[in-house]
Amino acid sequence: MFFDTHAHYDDRHFDSDRDELLPALYAAGVELIVDPGCDTPSSRAALALADKYPFVYAAVGVHPEEMPHDPCDLAVIRALAQHPKCVAIGEVGLDYYWDKEHKEAQQALFRAQIELAMDLDKPVIVHDRDAHGDCLAVVRDYPGARGVFHCFSGSAEMAEELLKLGWYLGFDGPITYKNARRALEVLELCPLERILMETDSPYLSPVPMRGRRNDSRNLVYVAEKIGEVKGMSAEEAAKLCLENGKRLFGIGDAP
Repeated sequence: MFFDTHAHYDDRHFDSDRDELLPALYAAGVELIVDPGCDTPSSRAALALADKYPFVYAAVGVHPEEMPHDPCDLAVIRALAQHPKCVAIGEVGLDYYWDKEHKEAQQALFRAQIELAMDLDKPVIVHDRDAHGDCLAVVRDYPGARGVFHCFSGSAEMAEELLKLGWYLGFDGPITYKNARRALEVLELCPLERILMETDSPYLSPVPMRGRRNDSRNLVYVAEKIGEVKGMSAEEAAKLCLENGKRLFGIGDAP
């Protein structure tokens, strides 16, 4: 009953066993996966996986970290987004951790991809690292935009404003870490209908799997923590997040 709304199975870390792993995930109860692109090649790769596996869907876009390597031809991203299994524009946003020198260019690219998503009536998967104020300022300018702040790491105050604007918040392995106080505060205030579960596989493995390659079977640990905070079972949390993800991304019942 799990929906991993953010996992990069096109990543090279899965090259050795991708075609064995993905069917195993479905057999283990991972009913749906969204694989977001980070540049044009990975967006194409995510769509290829979506074509191959009925329970995998894709998002297309250019991640801010990839901006210097991918000039982002919006006409190409638009064309890729026409694929029937493309459910979002992403992973897009701002990253001032890796790149502090091109803030204006990142913001321009972010805005252009939000505008594309709105034009195509698709949600946006937002990457926000060390850029909370500017990310919030950008999305405030697009009150008609919708989507999810992936692996949300901002403050409770920022979360409250995003929630008022209609955004969803994604929670990953870091909510299981010892230093997760702020993330748990956000989770506590987040309405049940706006919570999404993610892995960001192959990254951000939860406790007790830290240090190992992540995959969607580890959503059970995220579900347990969400259930603990929200006063429900892990199974109830997983079902809730499954329905939330299907609603945001416009996906019907799992195949």
